[in-house]
Amino acid sequence: MTALIGTLVSTSQTAQAQALGSKPPEIDSLAVQIVTDNQLIKFIPTEKRDGLTIERNPGGNLSKDAPPSVDLLGEWGLSMHAQSRRDNEVRNILIDFGYQPSTLLNNMSVLKIDPASIDAMVLSHGHYDHFGGLVGFLSANKGKLKTGLPFFVGGEDCFCTRETAAGQYGVLDRKAIMEADLSLMMAEGPAVVADHAFTTGKIALSGFEKPLRPSREKVGVVNGFGCFPEKVSPAKNTGTFIPDDFEHEIATSFVVKGKGLVVLTSCSHRGVINTIRQAQAASGVQKVHALIGGFHIVPPLNDDYIQQVIAAFKEFNPDYLIPGHCAGERFYDLVRAEMPDKVIHSAVGTRFVFEA
Repeated sequence: MTALIGTLVSTSQTAQAQALGSKPPEIDSLAVQIVTDNQLIKFIPTEKRDGLTIERNPGGNLSKDAPPSVDLLGEWGLSMHAQSRRDNEVRNILIDFGYQPSTLLNNMSVLKIDPASIDAMVLSHGHYDHFGGLVGFLSANKGKLKTGLPFFVGGEDCFCTRETAAGQYGVLDRKAIMEADLSLMMAEGPAVVADHAFTTGKIALSGFEKPLRPSREKVGVVNGFGCFPEKVSPAKNTGTFIPDDFEHEIATSFVVKGKGLVVLTSCSHRGVINTIRQAQAASGVQKVHALIGGFHIVPPLNDDYIQQVIAAFKEFNPDYLIPGHCAGERFYDLVRAEMPDKVIHSAVGTRFVFEA
């Protein structure tokens, strides 16, 4: 763990993450497994495509004589496990934590993902369906995780209190992170993660995209929960809820040798096209091998808007698009019709293996 702790730039429990620099790390192979998502797909065999193996895990303790007593669970939330290899090095990163700890813990157990093997964790943004499983996960694995395990967020704004039209939408528990002996890594800019990956840093808003912003945020700390006003833009410190701009949202990316970028979007509240552009700008790598996660193209966004997004995807010409979570069913229908050989639906337990 010494090399990974070396990514800290201060000795405190909260630090600025190591900046990416001019040359991103390259890896030989990458396996991204969907730990939590909305959908389960069973009994479809493993499939091989150019540079990609799709391993579909049926889950559960299937038996000829009895129904399964343990099985994978789906929910409204997202969590992904990424295992990368470079020469003899292996790194394991857990990205987001789903909505409920019971789902996260169950699925990790079924998929045989060992929490003790995790080298870094990344939270894409401060929405409950991405961090809801975190505190329960930390509690269940107390003493099992690596000491000083890096925990990456895109900035202080990630800790602000949020609400949706339906009401309160949770707040990230900073105290639980500290008590679990994690190293809180602030990654406002592109940052190296576990030697093999990088975060995008803040994603610039540009072009035609107008993604939905379904929540509001409030700056301040109440009963130990919330974001520190002095560390957030003064314009946001109004004392009341304001529209959420998701300035802190980050994506996690890898460069697979000879193939290009694999971008784990998580939710794309800043725009899925903007997310790709930010990963390209941060890494200097233009070729997009695969895009995995939520694209946040949901109603009331209409078909004309969706077609603009699809046209932009065609310009990038990625090898694979793997939409899940909040990608949107109408988007999935239209993009599958336009780019049938590139689109693969995400599902809980599916493992996507990319190789050089």
